[in-house]
Amino acid sequence: MHTDTERCLRAVRSKDARFDGWFFTAVLTTGIYCRPSCPVVPPKPENMVFHPSAAACQQAGFRACKRCRPDTSPGSPEWNRRADLTARAMRLIADGVVDREGVPGLAARLGYSTRQIERQLLAELGAGPLALARAQRAQTARLLIETTRLPMADLAFAAGFSSVRTFNDTVREVFALTPKELRARAPEPGASAGALTLRLPFRTPFNPDNLFGHLAATAVPGVEEWRNGSYRRTLRLPHGHGITALTPTPDHIACRLTLTDLRDLPVAISRCRRLLDLDADPAAVDGHLRTDPVLAPLVDKAPGRRVPRTVDEAEFAVRAVLGQQVSTAAARTHAARLVTAHGDPVDDPEGGLTHLFPTPEALAEVDPEALAMPRTRRATLTTLVRHLADGSLALGVDSDWPATRERLLALPGFGPWTADVIALRALGDPDAFLPTDLGIRRAAQHLGLPSTPAALTARAAGWRPWRAYAVQYLWATDDHPINFLPV
Repeated sequence: MHTDTERCLRAVRSKDARFDGWFFTAVLTTGIYCRPSCPVVPPKPENMVFHPSAAACQQAGFRACKRCRPDTSPGSPEWNRRADLTARAMRLIADGVVDREGVPGLAARLGYSTRQIERQLLAELGAGPLALARAQRAQTARLLIETTRLPMADLAFAAGFSSVRTFNDTVREVFALTPKELRARAPEPGASAGALTLRLPFRTPFNPDNLFGHLAATAVPGVEEWRNGSYRRTLRLPHGHGITALTPTPDHIACRLTLTDLRDLPVAISRCRRLLDLDADPAAVDGHLRTDPVLAPLVDKAPGRRVPRTVDEAEFAVRAVLGQQVSTAAARTHAARLVTAHGDPVDDPEGGLTHLFPTPEALAEVDPEALAMPRTRRATLTTLVRHLADGSLALGVDSDWPATRERLLALPGFGPWTADVIALRALGDPDAFLPTDLGIRRAAQHLGLPSTPAALTARAAGWRPWRAYAVQYLWATDDHPINFLPV
Protein backbone atom coordinates (compact mmCIF):
# COMPACT_ATOMS: atom_id res chain seq x y z
CA MET A 1 0.00 0.00 0.00
CA HIS A 2 2.90 2.38 0.70
CA THR A 3 3.38 2.94 -3.06
CA ASP A 4 -0.14 4.37 -3.43
CA THR A 5 0.63 7.91 -2.30
CA GLU A 6 -2.88 9.31 -2.67
CA ARG A 7 -4.44 6.49 -0.68
CA CYS A 8 -1.82 6.88 2.06
CA LEU A 9 -2.42 10.63 2.21
CA ARG A 10 -6.18 10.11 2.64
CA ALA A 11 -5.57 7.62 5.46
CA VAL A 12 -3.18 10.02 7.25
CA ARG A 13 -5.53 13.00 6.89
CA SER A 14 -8.45 11.00 8.29
CA LYS A 15 -6.26 9.50 11.06
CA ASP A 16 -7.74 6.14 10.17
CA ALA A 17 -6.50 3.55 12.68
CA ARG A 18 -7.56 0.72 10.36
CA PHE A 19 -4.38 1.36 8.38
CA ASP A 20 -1.98 1.14 11.34
CA GLY A 21 0.57 -1.50 10.42
CA TRP A 22 -0.24 -1.36 6.70
CA PHE A 23 2.27 1.45 6.14
CA PHE A 24 4.27 4.07 8.06
CA THR A 25 4.62 7.79 7.47
CA ALA A 26 8.13 9.28 7.61
CA VAL A 27 8.37 13.05 7.97
CA LEU A 28 11.34 14.57 6.17
CA THR A 29 11.40 17.80 8.17
CA THR A 30 11.42 16.22 11.62
CA GLY A 31 13.16 12.89 10.98
CA ILE A 32 10.43 10.89 12.73
CA TYR A 33 8.03 8.23 11.53
CA CYS A 34 4.42 7.75 12.63
CA ARG A 35 1.48 5.44 12.30
CA PRO A 36 -1.37 6.67 10.02
CA SER A 37 -3.58 7.45 13.02
CA CYS A 38 -1.03 9.71 14.74
CA PRO A 39 -3.02 12.47 16.54
CA VAL A 40 -0.65 15.32 15.58
CA VAL A 41 -1.46 17.72 12.75
CA PRO A 42 -0.40 16.00 9.50
CA PRO A 43 2.63 17.54 7.78
CA LYS A 44 2.53 18.90 4.24
CA PRO A 45 2.30 16.19 1.60
CA GLU A 46 5.67 17.13 0.12
CA ASN A 47 7.29 16.45 3.51
CA MET A 48 5.88 12.90 3.80
CA VAL A 49 7.27 9.65 2.44
CA PHE A 50 5.73 6.26 3.06
CA HIS A 51 7.43 3.02 4.04
CA PRO A 52 6.10 -0.54 4.28
CA SER A 53 7.62 -1.37 7.68
CA ALA A 54 9.00 0.19 10.83
CA ALA A 55 12.33 -1.45 10.02
CA ALA A 56 12.44 0.35 6.67
CA CYS A 57 11.83 3.68 8.43
CA GLN A 58 14.59 2.98 10.93
CA GLN A 59 16.97 1.89 8.19
CA ALA A 60 16.28 5.16 6.35
CA GLY A 61 17.34 7.10 9.46
CA PHE A 62 13.95 7.99 10.97
CA ARG A 63 13.13 7.58 14.65
CA ALA A 64 9.83 6.52 16.20
CA CYS A 65 7.28 9.20 17.11
CA LYS A 66 6.97 9.55 20.89
CA ARG A 67 3.31 10.49 20.60
CA CYS A 68 1.80 7.66 18.55
CA ARG A 69 4.50 5.02 19.14
CA PRO A 70 4.31 3.42 15.68
CA ASP A 71 6.55 0.57 16.76
CA THR A 72 3.66 -0.76 18.89
CA SER A 73 0.97 -0.76 16.18
CA PRO A 74 -0.61 -4.11 15.20
CA GLY A 75 1.35 -6.09 12.65
CA SER A 76 0.46 -6.02 8.99
CA PRO A 77 -2.46 -8.36 8.20
CA GLU A 78 -0.69 -9.15 4.93
CA TRP A 79 1.38 -11.84 6.65
CA ASN A 80 -1.75 -13.60 7.88
CA ARG A 81 -3.53 -13.91 4.57
CA ARG A 82 -0.59 -14.81 2.33
CA ALA A 83 1.42 -18.02 1.99
CA ASP A 84 4.24 -16.76 -0.25
CA LEU A 85 7.93 -16.46 0.62
CA THR A 86 7.72 -12.96 2.14
CA ALA A 87 4.76 -13.80 4.38
CA ARG A 88 6.31 -17.05 5.59
CA ALA A 89 9.59 -15.24 6.29
CA MET A 90 7.81 -12.52 8.28
CA ARG A 91 5.99 -15.09 10.40
CA LEU A 92 9.29 -16.80 11.19
CA ILE A 93 11.02 -13.49 12.02
CA ALA A 94 8.16 -12.66 14.40
CA ASP A 95 8.69 -16.07 16.01
CA GLY A 96 12.34 -15.18 16.70
CA VAL A 97 14.04 -17.48 14.19
CA VAL A 98 16.58 -14.87 13.04
CA ASP A 99 17.61 -14.14 16.64
CA ARG A 100 18.05 -17.85 17.40
CA GLU A 101 19.34 -19.24 14.12
CA GLY A 102 20.46 -16.23 12.08
CA VAL A 103 19.60 -15.48 8.45
CA PRO A 104 21.07 -18.84 7.30
CA GLY A 105 18.63 -20.61 9.63
CA LEU A 106 15.74 -18.57 8.25
CA ALA A 107 16.76 -19.41 4.68
CA ALA A 108 17.18 -23.11 5.49
CA ARG A 109 13.66 -23.31 6.94
CA LEU A 110 12.20 -21.65 3.86
CA GLY A 111 14.27 -23.64 1.37
CA TYR A 112 15.83 -20.61 -0.32
CA SER A 113 19.29 -19.06 -0.35
CA THR A 114 20.10 -16.19 1.99
CA ARG A 115 20.60 -13.96 -1.05
CA GLN A 116 17.09 -14.72 -2.33
CA ILE A 117 15.58 -14.01 1.10
CA GLU A 118 17.44 -10.69 1.35
CA ARG A 119 16.40 -9.65 -2.15
CA GLN A 120 12.73 -10.51 -1.66
CA LEU A 121 12.37 -8.75 1.71
CA LEU A 122 14.25 -5.66 0.53
CA ALA A 123 12.06 -5.42 -2.57
CA GLU A 124 8.79 -5.65 -0.65
CA LEU A 125 9.56 -4.28 2.80
CA GLY A 126 12.51 -1.99 2.25
CA ALA A 127 14.54 -3.88 4.86
CA GLY A 128 16.33 -7.20 5.09
CA PRO A 129 15.81 -9.90 7.72
CA LEU A 130 18.48 -8.52 10.07
CA ALA A 131 16.90 -5.05 10.05
CA LEU A 132 13.43 -6.51 10.58
CA ALA A 133 14.69 -8.59 13.50
CA ARG A 134 16.49 -5.53 14.90
CA ALA A 135 13.24 -3.55 14.86
CA GLN A 136 11.57 -6.36 16.78
CA ARG A 137 14.41 -6.43 19.34
CA ALA A 138 14.03 -2.68 19.82
CA GLN A 139 10.33 -3.07 20.59
CA THR A 140 11.05 -5.94 23.00
CA ALA A 141 13.65 -3.77 24.73
CA ARG A 142 11.14 -0.98 25.12
CA LEU A 143 8.60 -3.34 26.66
CA LEU A 144 11.15 -4.62 29.16
CA ILE A 145 12.42 -1.13 29.98
CA GLU A 146 8.92 0.17 30.67
CA THR A 147 7.41 -2.84 32.43
CA THR A 148 10.22 -4.33 34.55
CA ARG A 149 12.89 -3.24 36.98
CA LEU A 150 15.53 -5.45 35.40
CA PRO A 151 19.06 -4.00 35.36
CA MET A 152 19.81 -2.62 31.91
CA ALA A 153 22.62 -5.10 31.28
CA ASP A 154 20.35 -8.07 31.97
CA LEU A 155 17.58 -6.46 29.99
CA ALA A 156 19.80 -6.00 26.92
CA PHE A 157 20.53 -9.71 26.64
CA ALA A 158 16.93 -10.65 27.45
CA ALA A 159 15.79 -8.53 24.49
CA GLY A 160 18.14 -10.41 22.19
CA PHE A 161 21.03 -7.96 21.83
CA SER A 162 24.57 -9.32 21.65
CA SER A 163 26.06 -6.52 23.76
CA VAL A 164 25.03 -3.67 26.03
CA ARG A 165 26.63 -1.19 23.68
CA THR A 166 24.52 -2.38 20.73
CA PHE A 167 21.45 -2.23 22.96
CA ASN A 168 22.17 1.37 24.01
CA ASP A 169 22.94 2.51 20.46
CA THR A 170 19.81 0.89 19.02
CA VAL A 171 17.46 2.33 21.65
CA ARG A 172 18.90 5.83 21.17
CA GLU A 173 18.67 5.54 17.39
CA VAL A 174 15.13 4.15 17.24
CA PHE A 175 13.49 6.12 20.05
CA ALA A 176 15.74 9.20 20.36
CA LEU A 177 15.98 8.48 24.09
CA THR A 178 18.44 6.57 26.21
CA PRO A 179 17.21 3.43 27.99
CA LYS A 180 17.23 5.29 31.31
CA GLU A 181 15.19 8.15 29.83
CA LEU A 182 12.66 5.67 28.46
CA ARG A 183 12.28 4.09 31.90
CA ALA A 184 11.90 7.48 33.55
CA ARG A 185 8.99 8.30 31.20
CA ALA A 186 7.17 5.04 32.00
CA PRO A 187 4.36 5.44 34.57
CA GLU A 188 4.93 2.42 36.79
CA PRO A 189 7.57 -0.10 35.74
CA GLY A 190 6.65 -2.27 38.66
CA ALA A 191 6.64 -5.85 37.35
CA SER A 192 9.30 -8.19 38.63
CA ALA A 193 11.71 -10.12 36.44
CA GLY A 194 9.91 -12.91 34.64
CA ALA A 195 6.42 -11.44 35.24
CA LEU A 196 5.19 -8.92 32.69
CA THR A 197 1.89 -7.15 32.09
CA LEU A 198 1.48 -5.99 28.52
CA ARG A 199 -1.18 -4.48 26.26
CA LEU A 200 -1.72 -6.31 22.97
CA PRO A 201 -3.35 -3.94 20.46
CA PHE A 202 -5.78 -5.00 17.74
CA ARG A 203 -7.82 -3.47 14.96
CA THR A 204 -11.46 -2.81 15.72
CA PRO A 205 -14.12 -4.08 15.66
CA PHE A 206 -13.18 -6.94 17.92
CA ASN A 207 -15.64 -9.58 19.11
CA PRO A 208 -14.17 -11.72 21.92
CA ASP A 209 -17.16 -14.02 22.35
CA ASN A 210 -16.39 -16.84 19.93
CA LEU A 211 -12.64 -16.39 20.36
CA PHE A 212 -12.42 -16.82 24.13
CA GLY A 213 -15.54 -18.99 24.18
CA HIS A 214 -13.88 -21.50 21.87
CA LEU A 215 -10.60 -21.52 23.79
CA ALA A 216 -12.34 -21.95 27.14
CA ALA A 217 -14.83 -24.59 25.96
CA THR A 218 -12.08 -26.76 24.46
CA ALA A 219 -9.47 -26.10 27.17
CA VAL A 220 -7.38 -29.12 28.17
CA PRO A 221 -7.26 -29.40 32.00
CA GLY A 222 -3.77 -28.78 33.32
CA VAL A 223 -2.68 -26.94 30.16
CA GLU A 224 -5.47 -24.36 29.81
CA GLU A 225 -8.10 -22.81 32.03
CA TRP A 226 -10.56 -19.93 32.27
CA ARG A 227 -10.03 -18.14 35.58
CA ASN A 228 -11.26 -14.74 36.83
CA GLY A 229 -12.14 -13.46 33.38
CA SER A 230 -8.88 -14.58 31.75
CA TYR A 231 -7.85 -17.41 29.47
CA ARG A 232 -4.69 -18.93 30.89
CA ARG A 233 -2.38 -21.56 29.43
CA THR A 234 1.15 -22.91 29.55
CA LEU A 235 3.64 -22.19 26.77
CA ARG A 236 6.56 -24.30 25.56
CA LEU A 237 9.21 -21.78 24.43
CA PRO A 238 12.71 -21.99 22.90
CA HIS A 239 14.60 -21.26 26.14
CA GLY A 240 12.16 -22.56 28.73
CA HIS A 241 8.46 -22.37 29.42
CA GLY A 242 5.92 -19.76 30.41
CA ILE A 243 2.35 -19.09 31.47
CA THR A 244 0.16 -16.49 29.81
CA ALA A 245 -3.10 -14.95 31.02
CA LEU A 246 -5.09 -13.14 28.31
CA THR A 247 -7.97 -10.87 29.26
CA PRO A 248 -10.23 -9.11 26.73
CA THR A 249 -10.88 -5.39 27.22
CA PRO A 250 -12.65 -2.95 24.86
CA ASP A 251 -9.47 -1.54 23.30
CA HIS A 252 -6.73 -4.14 23.87
CA ILE A 253 -5.93 -7.59 25.23
CA ALA A 254 -4.35 -7.48 28.67
CA CYS A 255 -1.53 -10.02 28.62
CA ARG A 256 0.27 -11.23 31.72
CA LEU A 257 3.32 -13.35 30.99
CA THR A 258 5.35 -15.36 33.47
CA LEU A 259 8.52 -16.66 31.83
CA THR A 260 11.36 -18.82 33.06
CA ASP A 261 13.69 -17.04 30.60
CA LEU A 262 13.04 -13.46 29.49
CA ARG A 263 14.75 -14.14 26.16
CA ASP A 264 11.48 -15.83 25.22
CA LEU A 265 9.44 -12.61 25.53
CA PRO A 266 9.20 -11.72 21.81
CA VAL A 267 8.33 -15.31 20.90
CA ALA A 268 5.69 -15.49 23.63
CA ILE A 269 4.11 -12.21 22.48
CA SER A 270 4.10 -13.38 18.87
CA ARG A 271 2.41 -16.65 19.79
CA CYS A 272 -0.22 -14.94 21.95
CA ARG A 273 -1.05 -12.56 19.11
CA ARG A 274 -1.26 -15.47 16.70
CA LEU A 275 -3.46 -17.46 19.11
CA LEU A 276 -5.98 -14.62 19.23
CA ASP A 277 -5.62 -13.62 15.55
CA LEU A 278 -4.88 -10.05 16.65
CA ASP A 279 -3.25 -8.95 13.39
CA ALA A 280 -6.38 -9.62 11.37
CA ASP A 281 -8.06 -6.82 9.41
CA PRO A 282 -11.74 -7.12 10.40
CA ALA A 283 -12.79 -4.22 8.16
CA ALA A 284 -11.55 -6.06 5.07
CA VAL A 285 -12.90 -9.44 6.20
CA ASP A 286 -16.34 -8.27 7.29
CA GLY A 287 -16.69 -5.94 4.31
CA HIS A 288 -16.17 -8.86 1.95
CA LEU A 289 -18.45 -11.28 3.80
CA ARG A 290 -21.23 -8.66 3.93
CA THR A 291 -21.54 -8.89 0.16
CA ASP A 292 -23.32 -12.24 0.66
CA PRO A 293 -26.94 -11.61 1.69
CA VAL A 294 -26.95 -14.75 3.85
CA LEU A 295 -23.88 -13.75 5.86
CA ALA A 296 -24.56 -10.01 6.02
CA PRO A 297 -27.06 -10.21 8.96
CA LEU A 298 -24.65 -12.43 10.91
CA VAL A 299 -21.78 -10.01 10.38
CA ASP A 300 -23.91 -6.96 11.24
CA LYS A 301 -25.13 -8.61 14.44
CA ALA A 302 -21.64 -9.22 15.88
CA PRO A 303 -18.82 -7.91 13.66
CA GLY A 304 -15.13 -8.45 14.27
CA ARG A 305 -15.01 -12.19 14.87
CA ARG A 306 -11.53 -13.69 14.91
CA VAL A 307 -10.33 -17.23 14.23
CA PRO A 308 -9.12 -18.99 17.41
CA ARG A 309 -5.72 -20.37 16.49
CA THR A 310 -2.96 -22.06 18.53
CA VAL A 311 0.41 -21.44 20.19
CA ASP A 312 1.76 -24.85 19.11
CA GLU A 313 0.95 -26.35 15.72
CA ALA A 314 1.99 -29.91 16.62
CA GLU A 315 -0.09 -29.79 19.80
CA PHE A 316 -3.18 -28.76 17.88
CA ALA A 317 -2.69 -31.51 15.28
CA VAL A 318 -2.65 -34.09 18.08
CA ARG A 319 -5.76 -32.56 19.62
CA ALA A 320 -7.51 -32.55 16.24
CA VAL A 321 -6.98 -36.30 15.94
CA LEU A 322 -8.21 -36.83 19.50
CA GLY A 323 -11.34 -34.87 18.59
CA GLN A 324 -12.27 -36.94 15.55
CA GLN A 325 -15.93 -37.98 15.73
CA VAL A 326 -16.26 -37.34 19.48
CA SER A 327 -17.75 -34.57 21.58
CA THR A 328 -15.78 -31.59 22.86
CA ALA A 329 -15.89 -33.02 26.38
CA ALA A 330 -14.58 -36.41 25.23
CA ALA A 331 -11.73 -34.79 23.30
CA ARG A 332 -10.74 -32.82 26.39
CA THR A 333 -10.75 -36.00 28.48
CA HIS A 334 -8.49 -37.85 26.03
CA ALA A 335 -6.08 -34.91 25.88
CA ALA A 336 -6.02 -34.50 29.67
CA ARG A 337 -4.99 -38.15 30.08
CA LEU A 338 -2.03 -37.65 27.73
CA VAL A 339 -1.06 -34.45 29.53
CA THR A 340 -1.11 -36.04 32.97
CA ALA A 341 0.86 -39.08 31.87
CA HIS A 342 3.38 -37.54 29.46
CA GLY A 343 3.43 -33.74 29.85
CA ASP A 344 6.22 -31.85 31.59
CA PRO A 345 5.08 -30.55 35.01
CA VAL A 346 5.12 -26.81 35.76
CA ASP A 347 4.42 -24.68 38.82
CA ASP A 348 1.53 -22.23 38.74
CA PRO A 349 1.12 -20.35 42.03
CA GLU A 350 -1.60 -18.14 40.49
CA GLY A 351 -3.91 -20.87 39.22
CA GLY A 352 -4.50 -24.51 38.35
CA LEU A 353 -2.14 -25.13 35.44
CA THR A 354 0.04 -28.17 35.98
CA HIS A 355 1.72 -29.29 32.73
CA LEU A 356 3.07 -28.42 29.32
CA PHE A 357 1.39 -30.34 26.52
CA PRO A 358 3.50 -33.41 25.62
CA THR A 359 5.95 -33.08 22.75
CA PRO A 360 5.63 -35.33 19.67
CA GLU A 361 8.86 -37.01 20.76
CA ALA A 362 7.33 -37.92 24.12
CA LEU A 363 4.10 -39.15 22.55
CA ALA A 364 6.01 -41.24 20.01
CA GLU A 365 7.33 -43.32 22.93
CA VAL A 366 3.84 -44.13 24.25
CA ASP A 367 2.69 -47.73 24.07
CA PRO A 368 -0.29 -47.66 21.64
CA GLU A 369 -2.11 -50.25 23.72
CA ALA A 370 -2.15 -47.80 26.62
CA LEU A 371 -4.27 -45.32 24.64
CA ALA A 372 -7.94 -45.57 25.58
CA MET A 373 -9.44 -44.94 22.14
CA PRO A 374 -10.62 -46.93 19.12
CA ARG A 375 -7.92 -48.85 17.27
CA THR A 376 -8.22 -46.83 14.05
CA ARG A 377 -7.87 -43.47 15.81
CA ARG A 378 -5.02 -44.91 17.87
CA ALA A 379 -3.22 -45.80 14.64
CA THR A 380 -3.87 -42.33 13.26
CA LEU A 381 -2.45 -40.69 16.38
CA THR A 382 0.68 -42.85 16.56
CA THR A 383 1.38 -42.29 12.85
CA LEU A 384 0.99 -38.54 13.23
CA VAL A 385 3.29 -38.20 16.24
CA ARG A 386 5.90 -40.44 14.61
CA HIS A 387 6.00 -38.22 11.52
CA LEU A 388 6.12 -35.08 13.67
CA ALA A 389 8.88 -36.51 15.87
CA ASP A 390 11.16 -37.60 13.02
CA GLY A 391 10.66 -34.36 11.08
CA SER A 392 9.04 -35.93 8.01
CA LEU A 393 5.98 -33.76 8.73
CA ALA A 394 6.64 -30.16 9.75
CA LEU A 395 3.85 -27.92 11.05
CA GLY A 396 4.74 -24.31 11.76
CA VAL A 397 4.16 -20.67 10.95
CA ASP A 398 6.27 -21.16 7.81
CA SER A 399 4.22 -24.07 6.46
CA ASP A 400 3.12 -24.00 2.86
CA TRP A 401 -0.65 -24.34 3.31
CA PRO A 402 -1.66 -26.39 0.21
CA ALA A 403 1.40 -28.66 0.34
CA THR A 404 0.99 -29.35 4.07
CA ARG A 405 -2.69 -30.13 3.62
CA GLU A 406 -1.80 -32.69 0.95
CA ARG A 407 0.76 -34.31 3.26
CA LEU A 408 -1.83 -34.52 6.03
CA LEU A 409 -4.41 -36.12 3.76
CA ALA A 410 -1.85 -38.75 2.79
CA LEU A 411 -1.66 -39.97 6.40
CA PRO A 412 -3.92 -42.90 7.39
CA GLY A 413 -7.05 -41.77 9.19
CA PHE A 414 -6.82 -38.17 7.97
CA GLY A 415 -9.93 -37.05 6.16
CA PRO A 416 -10.92 -33.58 4.92
CA TRP A 417 -12.26 -32.41 8.31
CA THR A 418 -9.03 -33.17 10.20
CA ALA A 419 -6.79 -31.64 7.53
CA ASP A 420 -9.03 -28.59 7.17
CA VAL A 421 -9.33 -27.87 10.88
CA ILE A 422 -5.53 -28.07 11.22
CA ALA A 423 -5.19 -25.70 8.25
CA LEU A 424 -7.70 -23.32 9.82
CA ARG A 425 -6.45 -23.20 13.40
CA ALA A 426 -2.84 -24.43 13.36
CA LEU A 427 -1.47 -23.32 9.99
CA GLY A 428 -3.42 -20.04 9.97
CA ASP A 429 -4.90 -20.36 6.48
CA PRO A 430 -7.59 -17.62 6.35
CA ASP A 431 -9.37 -19.46 3.52
CA ALA A 432 -9.62 -22.87 5.19
CA PHE A 433 -13.16 -24.20 5.11
CA LEU A 434 -14.98 -27.05 6.94
CA PRO A 435 -17.87 -28.19 4.73
CA THR A 436 -18.05 -31.58 6.47
CA ASP A 437 -18.17 -30.13 10.00
CA LEU A 438 -21.40 -30.95 11.82
CA GLY A 439 -21.80 -27.41 13.15
CA ILE A 440 -21.32 -25.93 9.67
CA ARG A 441 -23.83 -28.32 8.13
CA ARG A 442 -26.39 -27.47 10.82
CA ALA A 443 -25.83 -23.76 10.21
CA ALA A 444 -26.18 -24.27 6.47
CA GLN A 445 -29.50 -26.04 6.96
CA HIS A 446 -30.72 -23.29 9.30
CA LEU A 447 -29.76 -20.54 6.83
CA GLY A 448 -31.05 -22.28 3.72
CA LEU A 449 -27.59 -22.95 2.29
CA PRO A 450 -26.69 -26.23 0.51
CA SER A 451 -26.07 -28.98 3.03
CA THR A 452 -23.90 -31.40 1.06
CA PRO A 453 -20.13 -30.71 1.31
CA ALA A 454 -19.61 -30.33 -2.45
CA ALA A 455 -22.56 -27.99 -2.95
CA LEU A 456 -21.71 -25.94 0.15
CA THR A 457 -18.09 -25.59 -0.99
CA ALA A 458 -19.29 -24.33 -4.36
CA ARG A 459 -21.68 -21.89 -2.67
CA ALA A 460 -18.85 -20.63 -0.43
CA ALA A 461 -16.59 -19.74 -3.36
CA GLY A 462 -17.77 -16.14 -3.08
CA TRP A 463 -16.47 -15.94 0.50
CA ARG A 464 -12.87 -16.49 -0.58
CA PRO A 465 -10.22 -15.62 0.60
CA TRP A 466 -11.88 -15.33 4.02
CA ARG A 467 -13.75 -18.62 4.39
CA ALA A 468 -12.12 -19.33 7.78
CA TYR A 469 -13.89 -16.23 9.10
CA ALA A 470 -17.15 -17.28 7.46
CA VAL A 471 -16.83 -20.49 9.50
CA GLN A 472 -16.84 -18.40 12.69
CA TYR A 473 -20.05 -16.60 11.67
CA LEU A 474 -21.72 -19.87 10.69
CA TRP A 475 -20.74 -21.53 13.96
CA ALA A 476 -22.22 -18.54 15.82
CA THR A 477 -25.74 -19.51 14.71
CA ASP A 478 -25.65 -22.38 17.24
CA ASP A 479 -25.97 -22.20 21.02
CA HIS A 480 -22.79 -24.24 21.64
CA PRO A 481 -20.59 -22.90 24.48
CA ILE A 482 -17.80 -22.10 21.98
CA ASN A 483 -19.84 -19.09 20.87
CA PHE A 484 -20.17 -17.35 24.22
CA LEU A 485 -17.70 -15.49 26.40
CA PRO A 486 -17.35 -17.49 29.62
CA VAL A 487 -18.68 -15.97 32.82
